[in-house]
Amino acid sequence: MIIFIHGFGSSGFSFKAQKTKEYFKNREVVLTPSLSYVPYLAIDTLEQIIEYALPKESVYLIGSSLGGFYSIYLSNKYDIKAVLVNPAVNAHKTLGKYEGMATNYYDLSQFEWNSSHVKQLENLIVEHPKEENFLLMLQKGDEVLDYKEALNKLPNATLILEDGGDHSFTNYEKHLPTIESFLK
Repeated sequence: MIIFIHGFGSSGFSFKAQKTKEYFKNREVVLTPSLSYVPYLAIDTLEQIIEYALPKESVYLIGSSLGGFYSIYLSNKYDIKAVLVNPAVNAHKTLGKYEGMATNYYDLSQFEWNSSHVKQLENLIVEHPKEENFLLMLQKGDEVLDYKEALNKLPNATLILEDGGDHSFTNYEKHLPTIESFLK
């Protein structure tokens, strides 16, 4: 089973989530849950899914942006492989700048992002992640996150580093065969 974990203000209907489902169709179950914006609720949902599935099958994670941050935490907790797509490795710092009203990109609903949410992110930090469990996918043109932060956090992870691109990771779908090879 693959769990695709979306980023801040996104949903399980994101482009990358849908491309992942499409690629693995008929080969692997891909879950793309639309998670709460509240970090502890999002993590609780993901932990319940993982704990339900793990006794029966292998579980793999693909996390984008904030989903990458969550994937580091979950990979460390359950010792499972994860693909990190332009991950927000310092999510508490990045999202600490955005306190106030935020918008969900899928349905344009509004939600309040505040200091208690940032504190929850701080409590999910993994100081020394098991780097062999990660495929790190970075594009230098990411306009939201500095790709060097992820390189510093995970210098020994398997790496795809591309010039250009953007935060959404341009041409993500062309890397799905590489993602499949890494996970298996």
